Amino acid sequence: MPNNTKTDSIQRSASSPRDLDGIDRKILGELTKDADTSYADLSTRVGLSAPAVHERVKRLRSSGRIKRTAALLDGAAIGKPLLAFIHLDTEGWGKTRELMELAKLPELEEMHSVTGDSCMLLKVRLENSEALEGFLAKLYALPGVRSTKSYVALTTYVERPVQAEVSHDLIRKQFIDDQT
Repeated sequence: MPNNTKTDSIQRSASSPRDLDGIDRKILGELTKDADTSYADLSTRVGLSAPAVHERVKRLRSSGRIKRTAALLDGAAIGKPLLAFIHLDTEGWGKTRELMELAKLPELEEMHSVTGDSCMLLKVRLENSEALEGFLAKLYALPGVRSTKSYVALTTYVERPVQAEVSHDLIRKQFIDDQT
C-alpha cells in the first residue's frame, strides 16, 4: 500500500484491545501511586519518551483500562472515620431497582454481588455508629431485604486501588530466587 493512501475508511477488526505488556503495567502502577505524575516523570520511570508514554496512556484510557482519574480522600480527615462492610441478604437474586438506587447515596463506596451466605456486599464510610444505624434502617426499608451482617473496620492496614502488577509473576520470581 503506498504511503499516501488514506486508511480512514478501513474498518478496524472488532478484536479485543491488545494485551498489556510490561511497560503498560509499569505505567499503570506509577499512575496508581500518583495520577498527577507528569508524562516526563513517567517516561523516566518506565524508560520511554514522554510522547510515547502519552500515547500509551491515551490508548489505556480509550480501551477502558483507565476508567477515570479521581482523588483519594482520607475518610477520617473529611469527617467520615467509620468504615463498615455490610453483607446483605435479600429475597431472590438481590439486584433490584430499589437496591441499585443506593448508589446515589454518598456513604456507599462499593456494592458487589457475591457468593456465599449473602447476595450483596456493601462498603460504606460514615460519620459514626448512629449514621451506620440510619444507613441500615434505609436498607431494611427496601422491599425484599431479609437480613444484614455488619462489620466495622477497626484499623485499615492496606487500602489501594486496583493494581496492574501480576502477582503470580512476582511469586514465581521469588520462588526461583529462593531456589538458587
